[in-house]
Amino acid sequence: MRTFVHLLLFAAAVVVAVGVFGPLVGTVDARNVQFSELRDGFASGRTLDQIGAHSGAFTTSLAIGLLGVAAVLLLAALVGSRILGWIAVIVGLVGLGVLTWRLDDRFDHELRSDYRHLLDGAWGLWLVGGGLVVALILLLVPRERRLPPPPPAGPRF
Repeated sequence: MRTFVHLLLFAAAVVVAVGVFGPLVGTVDARNVQFSELRDGFASGRTLDQIGAHSGAFTTSLAIGLLGVAAVLLLAALVGSRILGWIAVIVGLVGLGVLTWRLDDRFDHELRSDYRHLLDGAWGLWLVGGGLVVALILLLVPRERRLPPPPPAGPRF
């Protein structure tokens, strides 16, 4: 990878890691969303505020998954591995996509009617999503071209 790709990928990994601890939608943080809720959907009868007030185990929440994505992205930036970078970006975007799908499935009307209020303070969502999009763009930058080796400096006849 090129040097600026390494540096910006490193910065994108830090931005994703910082964004994990911010609000994603309204009062809902990544720490409040459990993997079981992503798999099965949010329980009916709960509001977004109740989900935001719910504090589950950190090890089974979306936050640990997104922090893992940030760590793999950081590792990809440090060692220059495009494969690790692609794995991190794809897993991160899938995680945000599943969260969006489950929120839309359960809170469709509330999100559509009050989206300005819910996304107004969602700096965590913007940081995680923006960091992943920037990392995706950086991974699309072509590799450096290798110059052919110089001809041997032997005697000329």
